[in-house]
Amino acid sequence: MPVPASPARLSVCVYCGSRFGTNPAFKAAATELGQTLANQGWRLVYGAGDVGLMGAVAKGAQAAGGETFGVIPEHLLRREVGKRDLSQFIVTENMHERKKVMYMNSDAIVVLPGGAGSLDEMFEVLTWRQLGLHEKPIYLLNVDGYWQPLLVLLDHVIEQGFADASLRDYFAVADTVPALREALRNALS
Repeated sequence: MPVPASPARLSVCVYCGSRFGTNPAFKAAATELGQTLANQGWRLVYGAGDVGLMGAVAKGAQAAGGETFGVIPEHLLRREVGKRDLSQFIVTENMHERKKVMYMNSDAIVVLPGGAGSLDEMFEVLTWRQLGLHEKPIYLLNVDGYWQPLLVLLDHVIEQGFADASLRDYFAVADTVPALREALRNALS
């Protein structure tokens, strides 16, 4: 099921909201991230929507000449406005298949602000990492502190004995797109 990127091109999966959220910094970071991925020669793998932060990250990558790989389940084609002008556009039968295809076609994972769907995607790859099923780097892009409450919750889970402290080693936090770019460069080189 993996679809190869162009030769020697690495792929970064981005999980993010299908809405813009209330802070304009979220959209700006999504656009900047898309441009950054393209400028680094990395393929964007994402949920194929043309709405919210999903649309912003894809448009940012496209505007900078980047390769885009979108995966959307059939039932979300209308709701998330499937972005068909991508380098590669895949329609899956369901959400489980979407997540599998996105994961299998990426070398690293970045989580922008988002809602329940983004959390679901992030926790699935974090759990797989915790179980030793992969070693792909996972990054939270903590735009204006968006993920701070989640980080407090994860510390609470550790403090209450439901996870080892090593859980925090399975992902990293970047506060800006330039900091994330450097972390990805180090991880993917």
